[in-house]
Amino acid sequence: MNFLSDTTAPAHPALIEAIARANVGFAPSYGADAVSARVEARLKELFETDLKVVFAVSGTAANALALSVLCPSDAMVLCHDEAHIHRDERGAPEFFTGGAKLLPLPGAHGKIDRSALGDALNQWPADFVHAPPPAVLSLSQLNEAGCAYTLEEVGRLTGPARAAGLRVHMDGARFASALAGLGCSPAELTWKSGVDVLCLGATKTGALAAEAVILFPSVMDRFARLQARQKRAGHMAPKARFIAAQLDAWLADDLWLTLARRANTAARRLADGLVQADGAQLAHPVDGNEVFVRLSAPLTQRLRDAGAGFYAWPDGSARFVTSWCTADAEIDALIAAARG
Repeated sequence: MNFLSDTTAPAHPALIEAIARANVGFAPSYGADAVSARVEARLKELFETDLKVVFAVSGTAANALALSVLCPSDAMVLCHDEAHIHRDERGAPEFFTGGAKLLPLPGAHGKIDRSALGDALNQWPADFVHAPPPAVLSLSQLNEAGCAYTLEEVGRLTGPARAAGLRVHMDGARFASALAGLGCSPAELTWKSGVDVLCLGATKTGALAAEAVILFPSVMDRFARLQARQKRAGHMAPKARFIAAQLDAWLADDLWLTLARRANTAARRLADGLVQADGAQLAHPVDGNEVFVRLSAPLTQRLRDAGAGFYAWPDGSARFVTSWCTADAEIDALIAAARG
């Protein structure tokens, strides 16, 4: 019963097969191959716009590279206090930007509070020489509480941010799960809602190691700078076709959404089973493939004794994460253990 993280899950066989297909003959290096071009063309179709893309092998690299071309070294990124870029990337955004400051903002269920954003924009004016000016708003989709910003919520944050001259970055490590849960289009959830850059993650949804930094038309002029930063940081893969091959198979026939829906469905079933157990209460809404639940001490011990793997979260809840391959039998066993 492994519910530790979707990164502990195996890669989907279709993506492994795609890597094997790409491993035939010779191909141009550094993303100049036919598979990479096919992925970019597919992304343009999905997002209904022109765009530029570079590949990375981790979400941390993708986020840090994206922020490095959006935020000057003497400026500031606004994010939620629980954002991955703030809590879980060991200062990579600050390092890649050359010293830009991260300003964490509050908000229930991992979502930035609209009034807190307004206060930050007012308290940190762009023309005050003694303080770093806000340059970027970063949103996580899903966020660190497993919740998804709705289209309305995204717009309520990107609107004032863009009016103040900020660019908008979206950490989409679990973008597929958010999209599958919300039922909107990729375009609606990104550039049509004011997002300039999306870090689209496939690793948590079936890939071996595949992330895409997508620049939408508003910032496509920064593509050369992004490539230069990618190279200097050591994240320009010589055989990029093997990363692209994973994304090619992932996006084909909407496999990415199929896998995300499967994980989301498993999470809802797991959540329903746990809340029916004595001593369990949801800490956050279940919008994707993560379940945060407050457990009594006896229930926690019962689940541990039964062999369930999950993380104790800093806020006192327990985090359970499902994946594309979470089996019904695993959930059944967990629920049975919860019920004693």
